Amino acid sequence: MIKHENEVKQALFALGEKNTAYQKYFIGQSYLQNLVADPKLNVNVANVSFEPGCRNNWHKHNGGFQILLVTAGEGWYQAEGQPARKLYPGDVVVVHDGVKHWHGATKDSWFAHVAITSGTPEWLEPVPDEVYQQLED
Repeated sequence: MIKHENEVKQALFALGEKNTAYQKYFIGQSYLQNLVADPKLNVNVANVSFEPGCRNNWHKHNGGFQILLVTAGEGWYQAEGQPARKLYPGDVVVVHDGVKHWHGATKDSWFAHVAITSGTPEWLEPVPDEVYQQLED
């Protein structure tokens, strides 16, 4: 059963377009709706939505940070060396400068978060299917 599809698609912030610009850094389909992309600011704010099973690669934000505000569905966040943390609407994740991490939907749920990001992303290896599939939805 696929959960939370309507919740994500009809959320406060628009679903956005298919995230083709960053597709090579994701497994599965994600969507991106920029909310703040002012070149005079050193921060980007976007609504990022994930279809079930979609997740981004391991990555870091160098010279900055990332704050995730979970708005809909169910997802995962994992920092390197830590267990994966299941996320629900209202959860907040603070990722400090240079911390290797990934985030995405659970296997059976859509997921959305507002990402507040500063710094330069460094995209790394994908989260292997065998690791992701072991996570308990």
